[in-house]
Amino acid sequence: MPYDSPRLTRNNFDLLRLLFAATVCLVHAYDLSGYPQLAWLGHVLSPASALKGFFVVSGFLVFMSFERSSSLASYARKRMRRIYPAYFTVVLLCAVGLPAVGSQGVGGIFSLAWGKYVLANLVFLNFLQPTLPGVFESNPMAAINGALWTLKIELMFYLMVPFFVFLFRRFSRLPVLVLIYCLSLAYVGLLAGMAERTGSGIYLELARQLPGQLSYFMAGAFFYYFLPQFERRRIWSLLAATLVLAVNTIFPLPFLEPLAIATVVVFFALFLYVGNFAKYGDFSYGVYIIHFPVIQLLVHSGWFRDHPGRFLATLILLTGIGALAMWHLVEKRFLLRNSHYLAGASLSAAAATELAPDQGTPVR
Repeated sequence: MPYDSPRLTRNNFDLLRLLFAATVCLVHAYDLSGYPQLAWLGHVLSPASALKGFFVVSGFLVFMSFERSSSLASYARKRMRRIYPAYFTVVLLCAVGLPAVGSQGVGGIFSLAWGKYVLANLVFLNFLQPTLPGVFESNPMAAINGALWTLKIELMFYLMVPFFVFLFRRFSRLPVLVLIYCLSLAYVGLLAGMAERTGSGIYLELARQLPGQLSYFMAGAFFYYFLPQFERRRIWSLLAATLVLAVNTIFPLPFLEPLAIATVVVFFALFLYVGNFAKYGDFSYGVYIIHFPVIQLLVHSGWFRDHPGRFLATLILLTGIGALAMWHLVEKRFLLRNSHYLAGASLSAAAATELAPDQGTPVR
């Protein structure tokens, strides 16, 4: 059985995911609006690195979820309860509400393209129909929710985890991890080479999909399964990873970059603990799946065309409110009772009730 460390229950994973989601949101604010005053966001923040960090965290936590599940059915229920209710809600809200601001009005709901959008997006095939008829046609990009493309990769990864664990148990764990990691990177390298030779962007798009992202998932899994070794060598590992990432900016090191990113992410997730963010809930998923249509609506309205600062502030406010609502009205209601988010909230409430009513200090 994998090592059971107290850091697996006291960590910064929730905070990191929120930071990654916020990074993607802020950079999309510039990418989708095109406001030159917001260009600095793309220079300071890296959505590509944030997504890689997401995949590392997912690799670590989803393998842990599977190993701690009592059965395959239990694992499947936990994964679908976590990912699908909010996803389903966002897709339908956009499908029903956004035609009202489109050129076809609510009549667009009765079109074949609308039905194709709903069906394709509900089964994670967003690329088949990324737009709604007449909606956001005047925006620089017409996609309704371009951030959802990663969710199909996440879902496919969930489906593959039981098979990977079977291989771990049938053969030696480390060679299987290394083999999948290397095959993923070889796939990316092959498609990148084909893109360079042909000049076709389709190969780069395919490289972004599974199995191209498996190297980050498997790097996260590596640190879960070999956590004791990492704990003993964490400082040297962090220094080595920092060096690799620094060199990678000058001379690409594609076979080391995913492992280096995973080292940095897992280090800050498990060490330098900053507190229990689970007691407030997990708003990262809501931020990630809500921000894109919010940006598109703000750009479409044109209200803040001459005030990019107000545009950014409004985006942050609306996305935050949407993420809070999504958590409390949808996500939390589908979690199992033993979810660490519900447990974290319960512990926080229990601690609050232990305050002496007349002194305001913890009862000993």
